[in-house]
Amino acid sequence: MATFLYRLGRFSFRRGRLVLVLWLVALVAVGIGAAASSGSASDSVSVPGAQSQKALDLLEKQFPQASADGATARVVFEAPSGQKLTSDANRTQIESLVAKLEKSPQVATVSAPFASGQISRSGTIGFAGVTYKVAQGDVSDAAHDVQKAVVDQGEKAGLTVSLGGDAVRGEAPGMLTQTLGTSIAGIVLMITFGSLVASGLPQLTAGVGVLVSLFSITVAARIWDVASGATALALMLGVAVAVDYALFVVFRYRDEIRAVRDPEDAAGRALGTAGPAVVFGGLTVIIALLGLSVIGVPALTSLGLACAFAVAVGVLVALTLLPAALGLAGPQIMKNNLQTRRMRAQERGEGEAMGVRWAKFVTRRPVKVLVASVIGLGLLALPATSLRLAMPDDGMKASGSTQRVAYDTLSEGFGPGFNGPLTVVVDARDSNAPTAAADEATTLLNQMDDIADVHGAVFNPAGDVALISVVPDSSPTSQATKDLISEIRDRGTELHANTNADVMVTGATAVDIDVSTKLADAAIPYLAVVIGLALLLLLLLYRSIAIPLKAALGFILSTVATMGFLVCVFQWGWFGLDQTSPLNGLLPILLISVLFGLSMNHELLLVTRMREEYTRGARPTQAIVAGFRHSARIVTASAVIMIAVFAGFFLVPDDMDLIKQIGLGLAAAVSFDAFVVRMTIVPAVMALLGRRAWALPKWLDRVLPDVDVEGEKLRRALDTAPVDTERSHPELVGAAALVGAGPGLSASSAEYSATLALTGVDNDKETEAPAPARHARVPARGPSWLKRRGRRGDDDATTTTVDPPQQQEPTMRTSMKKLPWRK
Repeated sequence: MATFLYRLGRFSFRRGRLVLVLWLVALVAVGIGAAASSGSASDSVSVPGAQSQKALDLLEKQFPQASADGATARVVFEAPSGQKLTSDANRTQIESLVAKLEKSPQVATVSAPFASGQISRSGTIGFAGVTYKVAQGDVSDAAHDVQKAVVDQGEKAGLTVSLGGDAVRGEAPGMLTQTLGTSIAGIVLMITFGSLVASGLPQLTAGVGVLVSLFSITVAARIWDVASGATALALMLGVAVAVDYALFVVFRYRDEIRAVRDPEDAAGRALGTAGPAVVFGGLTVIIALLGLSVIGVPALTSLGLACAFAVAVGVLVALTLLPAALGLAGPQIMKNNLQTRRMRAQERGEGEAMGVRWAKFVTRRPVKVLVASVIGLGLLALPATSLRLAMPDDGMKASGSTQRVAYDTLSEGFGPGFNGPLTVVVDARDSNAPTAAADEATTLLNQMDDIADVHGAVFNPAGDVALISVVPDSSPTSQATKDLISEIRDRGTELHANTNADVMVTGATAVDIDVSTKLADAAIPYLAVVIGLALLLLLLLYRSIAIPLKAALGFILSTVATMGFLVCVFQWGWFGLDQTSPLNGLLPILLISVLFGLSMNHELLLVTRMREEYTRGARPTQAIVAGFRHSARIVTASAVIMIAVFAGFFLVPDDMDLIKQIGLGLAAAVSFDAFVVRMTIVPAVMALLGRRAWALPKWLDRVLPDVDVEGEKLRRALDTAPVDTERSHPELVGAAALVGAGPGLSASSAEYSATLALTGVDNDKETEAPAPARHARVPARGPSWLKRRGRRGDDDATTTTVDPPQQQEPTMRTSMKKLPWRK
């Protein structure tokens, strides 16, 4: 793979204009398709095969006039203080508004408050039920305009008019949500690179990729059902991973240029070494997202497919468009016009970066750091035991929104269960007495507790399928309502034995409960599959048993800590949240799938550089510190960018509760996973394990293919190729002389020594002989070894601490003007 990516990087760099034109053509093509698309997203969530969905399918056939899959709305009227809706003036005004609703486009039926008995006992609250001929996502702008006109006209007449139901359009995300995260990402990139051009390229290329993704999803919505949150989630992930992957490649490219590479060769090497981490990181996200399709919830499948496509485009942009942009940017990419004095000093090998100091701190106190980190995340995970999941309804909207006002008004006038009516379907097509079966079902329902009202059975034209409307006493999201649905279904078994008629419960509340139950049941198996995938992937990449186990356990820890944090915020109302509610039922599965991929990205980036140093001769603790020297800055910038992008979506309107919750959830998850797990727990564990972190049984070593994720084979092949270095790059001769690379050293050993010298790593104490490419397995030691190492750090740390020398020989500084930039 590294060789292929090396060639791809050189080709894209050399043919930059061609690659850029191809991407722009793709962008224009999907943009035109999106502009011509009339597709729309849907908020409907269903579970094929569940009882509620079977009942809906039956209603669609037997009661076509009811538009079982059509959007619905409730227009709620409340009389002025001291008045009743039954007064002549108010009654006349309401009838006028109902008449306007009946003439609205796409309306199938309207149930008037006075004709249908939809007035509260106090006479102050009433509602009109509106059923549309189309699904929620297809309700036209003209129909929404009529809804708004009804509200405005009622308010002018002194009535309080509010709208509820899935046919009511929510607020769209504001520009602040979409620009805040990317603006912070731009600032982080400028701080990281100290260059306007280097920080701008990842944003520009990511922008092209995100637009291609969003336009493509819009076109897809014309053909397939796409969940309403798909575009926002794809935007969130697309921006995060595209900028993230571009950061990896640009950072490595600048390193290669500083090593006096030809720019085209530097682009190939950058893609050959950083590219495998991008590919495997992207694949983990994509596979986890595609795995959502096996759960059996269509809305979740569409979300997973849309986000996976956005991630795939982000990977392609990093592998093709970014190298092309590097070639077109020329020497401007190396102008450090924003670098601070400290950053320039660190590039000269003077002083220590913060990442190096942190790595030394952790490796000297691994037991204390590990225990403190695990206890901290464990305490944060405790609230997850109070986790409640539910599908969103109008009762979870923001206080003051029209949906929330309508919900509260109906609860006040008709009881809390009125917002979650149940539809009991009696399928008596196989019964000899359909009417008797429906009567028996009605009697059975009247005998149950927690039921406020039971409306009589209504039959279809054939007289063999009946509908019974049930209003619970409790709110739709309460445990009592869930228990009531279970009781009705259990008692339906008895009715079937007596009458041979089936009893099914459906309606929005029943569907939501079925979806939540399905997702809760699927969470643990899905988590097991994801963790199994992580173990296999990391075993293949790093040829180690300990590293995959460590990564999987860290992923579990950061996941449960994130769920505990979300419980504190959304269920317990921490941080001033004015509306508490259960978490969206889709959230845990989505969070697991996305966090899995993102956590593996940081694991790959950090540990790959450690393994690269280890295979080139560094000892375990030295490899940890050297890995942090090269990667800590990138991981930190990557995590901050993702946190900024995800947290920005916490500012979306409350109508988009899933986006709000997953935005904050992913921001918290990346914080815990990147800074606590990957940059604290990982080095602590690896310091305790020493060489055992890289151990692999011999029989497994022979079976597993060598993936070469760090590009070591590519590097050896390139460095041992016959090149007239003195003619092509005379600067390299001086560099070799500075680091003492004589004729007796191989190219790989000389390069490793040069790297240590230029980055300030004192390797003189431990390089009496060249280190082998693969270290021999060391017999395992027992608990006493762990205790000794915890007390005094491992023996490698005492003899091979990576301290930059105080007095160095003059280091290599190459003028960018001498590099043969392509004109």
